[in-house]
Amino acid sequence: MYVDSLGNVAADDAKANWEAIDADYQMRVAAAESSLSESDNETLREKLAESKAKYEALKAKYAAELEAENATAVKTPNQLVRDRFFGEGKVGEDMNFSWVNKDNILQVYQDFYDSYKANKGDFSREDFDEVKLLYEALDSRKNTVEKEGLSSEDNNKIGSIKFKFSAEFKVNRIGAKARENAEAKE
Repeated sequence: MYVDSLGNVAADDAKANWEAIDADYQMRVAAAESSLSESDNETLREKLAESKAKYEALKAKYAAELEAENATAVKTPNQLVRDRFFGEGKVGEDMNFSWVNKDNILQVYQDFYDSYKANKGDFSREDFDEVKLLYEALDSRKNTVEKEGLSSEDNNKIGSIKFKFSAEFKVNRIGAKARENAEAKE
């Protein structure tokens, strides 16, 4: 009955709440399987198997729809910059860096700096503004992580990365502004 009722839920509601639906389904299946005894007839077992097959088909349908929606979603230039620095979907409009902790922050800074060096020639002035915001948000997270037990060795290495980045960033940002001004005059 539960799986049949999922067919009546609006597709948008189901996709938005799929994790909760899946958790509820898994709990119900476990309860149904544990309540079956060896004396239960084959008809009950077949109904459970049929219900599982219906659910898997429904799950595959919604997963395909979500994947198609994500693939066609138009990303803003700022989101493209965020994805380039931190990976697909890790940092959104909210600039939330809660996934950064004392164990991975050094690697995040190193990846940020490496990505910056690799892409700095492609950035517009607006991209440099976004990079600055990302850097400040990451730096703010570092201040929080320091209180959570960041080792002094990692902190020193981060300081070195920040020093190199700051110097390069200033020069490259000025260069981008000059380039834009020259292009505007032409």
